[in-house]
Amino acid sequence: MKNRLLGIKLTNEVQPRVVESAGQDWVEYGDNNYRNMYPQYLIDLYNNSATHAAVINATAAMIAGDDIIPEENKDLAQYVELTKFLGNFNSKESAHDIFTKIAFDLKLQGAYALNVIWSKDRTKIAEIYHVPVEKLRIGKPDMDGKVHDYFISADWTQYRKKEYKPRRICAFNMNDRREASQLIYTGLYSPAMELYHTPDYVASTNWVMTDNLTSDYHLNNIANGFSGSYFINFTNGVPTKEERDQIEWQIKNKFSGANNAGKFVLTFSDDSNSKPEIVPIQVSNADKQYTVLNELCIQNIMIGHRVTSPMLLGVKTEGQLGGRSELTQAYELYMNTVVKPFQNNILRTFKKLSAINGIILPYTVKDTTPLNSLFGADVLKDVLTQDEIREEIGYEPLGLGEVSTTEEVELQKKKKNLTVAEFIDQYGETIDEQDWELIDEEDATNEHQDFDFEYNLQKLELASTGRAIPNAKSDQDGQSKQTHKSKYRVRYVYTRERAIAANRDAGGSSRDFCNAMEAANKVYRKEDILRMQDNNINSEWAKKGDSNYSIWLYKGGADCRHKWFRRIYKQAGTKASAEDRIITTTKARSEGFRPEVNEQEVPVAPKNMDNRGYVSKTVKPIKR
Repeated sequence: MKNRLLGIKLTNEVQPRVVESAGQDWVEYGDNNYRNMYPQYLIDLYNNSATHAAVINATAAMIAGDDIIPEENKDLAQYVELTKFLGNFNSKESAHDIFTKIAFDLKLQGAYALNVIWSKDRTKIAEIYHVPVEKLRIGKPDMDGKVHDYFISADWTQYRKKEYKPRRICAFNMNDRREASQLIYTGLYSPAMELYHTPDYVASTNWVMTDNLTSDYHLNNIANGFSGSYFINFTNGVPTKEERDQIEWQIKNKFSGANNAGKFVLTFSDDSNSKPEIVPIQVSNADKQYTVLNELCIQNIMIGHRVTSPMLLGVKTEGQLGGRSELTQAYELYMNTVVKPFQNNILRTFKKLSAINGIILPYTVKDTTPLNSLFGADVLKDVLTQDEIREEIGYEPLGLGEVSTTEEVELQKKKKNLTVAEFIDQYGETIDEQDWELIDEEDATNEHQDFDFEYNLQKLELASTGRAIPNAKSDQDGQSKQTHKSKYRVRYVYTRERAIAANRDAGGSSRDFCNAMEAANKVYRKEDILRMQDNNINSEWAKKGDSNYSIWLYKGGADCRHKWFRRIYKQAGTKASAEDRIITTTKARSEGFRPEVNEQEVPVAPKNMDNRGYVSKTVKPIKR
């Protein structure tokens, strides 16, 4: 057993040695100056080479992506379980948080480790934690080559100290769950490595070291090089050491200053013929040699990492045009040949763990992209909708009634106080009953004034417009997901509440606003109703100190007897079945048309609200 694992010793710094030492329960990883410290060697390479670190950081970020997203599936219960699983790998981290950490480990170390915690009844995985690879060593395998345990230490250079004593942890085993805490160690396939994993760039580590040593050389040359600014020689004899020190101090104090001390060379001789001769050693073409060496380092480091184009990492190389098309092609090649295999390696482990918890739905990594778009802003503006452009640059779609900054500026320019008649003429709509069939009318119950169908319905095909004109499609217009693909329109009509109209207290004259709205017998889009507030319509009923109020919520103002009714229309032209003729809002919801719950005030006339809708005074309740 002692000689079963063969040490690999090459003439350079490429491959680490794996050694079983007597008296230790783990297998050492690394030799020479980095005995049992090969992971730290890789970290030192990372910390001391700018080019190498840039490749590691960029590639790890591409592996991690923007998020982990479930793929489309009709199994809602499974989808909810998967969402919970991905959102809470442990009490502080999500699956993507852990994925990001192990993506970095996989690229830097060629391996990653996860600490899996079983539930108390050992039926499911309760928590998953990331374990840094440099803290882990593999326990000695049995006669069959199977590893049953690992050892963790915060500092393997001081593992003999009590505070750094390696802690044993059981290897992950689905069939043996007696130990609640278990560890998974896996990574890239590494030739000639039986237990540990090495990174994919291992063949270029010599070039990474060269890059490191070159930078050290230049730093030391600048810091410690012979760089005196003046040469001072006294030819009147050589004084004692105390006198020489005194002369040097006086010159520094008088002429150099604290920040320039040491910028001169001081010598003493008996005469001018005895002055020292200082001859610099010139290296032939040193500048060209260092330039070539630097280019070779970058080139070979990139090759070792399989980088298709240094431009992906922000490194501009001579001779590259740097076109957008070239960069996109390089990105796709790098993603398919390098990044995707890394991602799939980690995803296989994650899916294995989620399957243990009974979750078998697929999920994937949302990839990052090097460019927001292949086209310019002018082209995008002509071929994409506003929400598509917002999605392209990482923003959520605009909510109902929201406008972009540009639209906001234009609205402010055109903004004016409309009269009720002007509003009705501009926004009021008469539905053509030959094209649209009224299939349902009810109170606008539980419909939040900020509700946005386009955002909440997801799969629902919506038709929207940015202009407020009669007969325009509303943001709330939807299309069912059934096979007949019936299209719907949602409009609102202003009318007197029937319960109040039938009540003896309903007498009295209505306000001019209410009379005009009711007499017009028009229907309105919800976003236009919300714009009434911006146009200061019926502003005399606003709260003291305010110039407007929400007509969607408070209609004609305090004590108003009116309310909004929602009407749902179905596009005519096809033979309506019995089911279509009696369709209700509930039926529309089942087809994917799901209105959000509204504020309590919407379906209530101000007359029936608390304090009868007044905000600046208290009124007595009406006796029925």
